[in-house]
Amino acid sequence: MTEEILSESRKNDRKATVAITITVLLWASAFVGIRYAGEDFTPGSLALGRLLVGLLALGVVLMVRGEGLPPRAAWPGIIGAGVFWFALYTVALNWGERYTDAGTAALITGTGPILVALLGGWLLKEGFPTRLLIGLAVAFVGTAVVGLSNGNGHATTQGALLCLVAAAGNAIGVVAQKPALKHASALQVTAFSCAVGALACLPFAGSLTTELSTAPMSSTLAMVYLGLLPTALAFHTWAYALSRTTAGKLGATTYVVPVLVVLLSWLLLSEVPTPVALGGGALSLLGVAVSRMRRRRVDPTSAVTD
Repeated sequence: MTEEILSESRKNDRKATVAITITVLLWASAFVGIRYAGEDFTPGSLALGRLLVGLLALGVVLMVRGEGLPPRAAWPGIIGAGVFWFALYTVALNWGERYTDAGTAALITGTGPILVALLGGWLLKEGFPTRLLIGLAVAFVGTAVVGLSNGNGHATTQGALLCLVAAAGNAIGVVAQKPALKHASALQVTAFSCAVGALACLPFAGSLTTELSTAPMSSTLAMVYLGLLPTALAFHTWAYALSRTTAGKLGATTYVVPVLVVLLSWLLLSEVPTPVALGGGALSLLGVAVSRMRRRRVDPTSAVTD
């Protein structure tokens, strides 16, 4: 029986690892998509367009799988994730990056996973494992190095505050989402959080309509891509992984995203990373590895008795 439980646990771990790998790859690619779409769409309209596309895709999958409304117990978490993460985080980050350099944005928004771990340890009773805290600290330093190596040293108070709001929105949204996954499927939580986020962004509907009529097809396609993959698919795989691990540990894995952004920018945009950026990326990966280390379990069957 013990071997069956361990085998099932390892199987779930592998599935969660695949899910979070898909998430971080797609979230990293989102920065390239935002680079294109952001030239022709304002922050609010881009967020709304992305959420509407994601909601359409998730709604189709919901109908195909025959999943209806989530249970009432899941709605507080769904509303919290939709308002703070899907809406507030997306708009604030899009807006904040217009008033600050990449380094400052990376430095401030990089506090998000730390806030997730702190809130998760406190509100979700996940505790504060030493390896997780050390890994978060190392990964944060690495992310800051990556961001500062690509920044120009310019930032405004408005931009810094918006990035801080984005980090806080991310943390609150993740911590709100975790309890909802005890009552509803990952697909339901993602789809209805996306719906709540889209409703919260409806004030930008007018600007979205205007900008869609003037934006080139390449920018519109970039927005569609952001909705289908980094929003619909990546948030779903994130929720799937979150239902199988702690918020703090999963949040730490998002420190891989800046590293992937540097590599994708190198491959797709011909932006050659500096040696400092590569060193910071290696530091981030080390921090993530430390945060996900498990304490060795002693097999009771191997103990020697007198």
